[in-house]
Amino acid sequence: MGKTVIIGSVPKPHRYAYQAATMLSDNDFEFVPMGIQEGQVLGHEILNVNDKPNITDVDTITLYINPIRQKMWYDYMISLKPKRIIFNPGTENQEFKSMAKKSGIECLEACTLVMLSTGVY
Repeated sequence: MGKTVIIGSVPKPHRYAYQAATMLSDNDFEFVPMGIQEGQVLGHEILNVNDKPNITDVDTITLYINPIRQKMWYDYMISLKPKRIIFNPGTENQEFKSMAKKSGIECLEACTLVMLSTGVY
């Protein structure tokens, strides 16, 4: 499996995006933290989404940003060519979901933490 890009990453262990990184790491999934805050998540530098870093071999994008913030990065996220996008609770976005599906990307309205904890990730 390729990488999981966690968009909305912050260097705060109590936040869900950080917890997702921890669970991904514990289950031997490669992850890339991305957001607008500087810092690290489990020793990985948080990449600035505004820089639109080139990331290859993306399997999943898991979203931890609200639909309003997603809008400015629609094209960028699609350009990463993920196989799927997980819209975690509070990130559901019909407009982006439609765009992603037209690009052949599977879209799930689900919780990454629950998926990992139940073995269906």
